Parts: sequence; structure tokens; C-alpha cells
Amino acid sequence: MRRRLFAFDIDGTLLDSNKEALDSTREALEILRRKGHLVTIATGRSRFHAQEVLRDLEFNNYVLCNGAAAFLDHQQVYQNLLDREELDTFVEEANELAIDTAYVGLDTAKRSTSNNLELMDEAMKSFGGTLPEMDEYFVEEQDVYQALAFYNRSFDQRFKDKYKKIRFVRWHENSVDVVPYNGSKATTLLNLAKRVGIKNEDIISFGDGENDREMLRSSGIGVAMGNAMPEIQAEAKLVTDTNDNDGIWKALKELDAI
Repeated sequence: MRRRLFAFDIDGTLLDSNKEALDSTREALEILRRKGHLVTIATGRSRFHAQEVLRDLEFNNYVLCNGAAAFLDHQQVYQNLLDREELDTFVEEANELAIDTAYVGLDTAKRSTSNNLELMDEAMKSFGGTLPEMDEYFVEEQDVYQALAFYNRSFDQRFKDKYKKIRFVRWHENSVDVVPYNGSKATTLLNLAKRVGIKNEDIISFGDGENDREMLRSSGIGVAMGNAMPEIQAEAKLVTDTNDNDGIWKALKELDAI
């Protein structure tokens, strides 16, 4: 049997609309592991915000912060931090526009401003998070894997392609991830596959969001969930059913993987 790498986004993919994993998804993960495949999370969440899912679904491998960190058997094997100079420049510009920002480490997130706490809180609660505590000096003391900027789509064009070492990936109507320009889930999955001797064509990824575009496009088989927007589905080689209707199980059956 050819060993493959299976990568799963969390929100809108592994979890249903109630933020729970379907029984069919749990069974599918168990079968893939039993067959000896490398099974990993690939999420925009930090380790802190992913820890409950990692424990519940028994993941030993995980790609976090949109690819800025990766772990095999709980050991970190990859790191891609934000460029500090450009991050400082962006945070300063954002604050002048009353746009809040927060810094994200592996196990914590701290906000640097307090312009609109209600808007920040709403975005964070959308995936079960909480409003980050204030700590403008966090960036001085901790590794920053990504940042959060809380603004709506009216600012998208202002920041698009403005910076050379950071870019912006929307995950909520009022928030974007600030990530390394050369980083993505795709880049990190390709790194992991090479590290363990799995060919690129044997990477199978599942996702539904803006931050899954590159991953779906570059995988041997990218699978978009049925609840993904049409433009995300267009990046995939296969479109399955929704995260509420056994989408992962059905795709893996169609691919003869389980």
C-alpha cells in the first residue's frame, strides 16, 4: 500500500455547524491511521485554539497558524515567523485607521489595541475563541507566528499587495489573518511530505475556506467541502458533500481510501 498524507482543515471541514466532529469523520480518521497513512490537521488556528480538537480527535501531527508551524508526533519540525519590521509597520498603520490587531503565538494571543472590543469579540467567538488580553509588548518577548487584524472587506484593496513580506487571508467578515507572504498551509504540507518521503501527488487535503486555496490547488487531490464558496470549490479536484452531511467520509469512499 502506498502511504499518503491526508490533511484536514478544522472549521467547516472536520467540524460540523455545531462545532462537533461527525461519527463518520471519526471513523474515517481511525481507518486512515490504521492503514498507516500520515494524518494531520491543517488549520489557521494556533495550538492553543486547536488543542481541544487535537485531543478529541487524537491528532499527533498538526499544521498550525496557516502553515507557520508544523508538528510531527507532537515535535515541532517547521517554523515560519512573521517579519517583525513589516508587522510593526502594518500595526502602526492599522492603529491610525482604528483597526485593531492581535499577535498570535503557539499557545496564546494578545491584542495590541482596543479600538473596537465588540467587533474583536464577535470575530473570536465565531470559532469558540475569546477576546485576547491586552499586551502591546507581546511582540517584544514572544515568537509571533501570525497576527489578526479586525476590519471588514472595505479595507481589502487598501492592504492587498501593499507589503512584500506579509499578506492577508480573510477568515471572518470582520477579520483577517496576517501571515508570512511566502507561507501557507500548502507550503508546509509540501515540506512535511518531503520530510517523511511522501510524494506530492500523494497529498490529499480537505478544506472549505479562503486559507485553503493554495492547499487545495497544490495537493495531489484537493477536496473542497460542499459548504465551501464556489470560488474555493473551483480550486479543488473533487467537491464532496457538506461538513454536516458526511462530506469527509463520502470523499474518502469515492477515492477508495477507506
